[in-house]
Amino acid sequence: QVQLVESGGGLVQPGGSLRLSCSASGNVFRINAMSWHRQAPGKERELVAHISDGGSTNYADSVKGRFTISKDNAKNTVYLQMNSLKPEDTAVYYCNAPDLETIDYVLGNYWGQGTQVTVSS
Repeated sequence: QVQLVESGGGLVQPGGSLRLSCSASGNVFRINAMSWHRQAPGKERELVAHISDGGSTNYADSVKGRFTISKDNAKNTVYLQMNSLKPEDTAVYYCNAPDLETIDYVLGNYWGQGTQVTVSS
């Protein structure tokens, strides 16, 4: 059994920063690629940032230059550093491990429960 647990969300003023964390626990052998997605009220879930197994990154145009994704394979954890936050960044943020490998060498697609980020003055 595998769980992804996000943390670090909250309320922040425009221009502020937050750092989200997502840790995989349970029968995890290797996390491989990881990504962050977000869903604002009334909108579809969208990809925010992705990091490959080798560490290559890509970002949605709306967050380029402001957000940074990173991961610590030893801790089975992915991070999202969010700077210069804007009200339009308000959403529930979800982490995703699309090809996480368990100790039984089985690949699976896992999602966290989400963490709320609210950018408001």
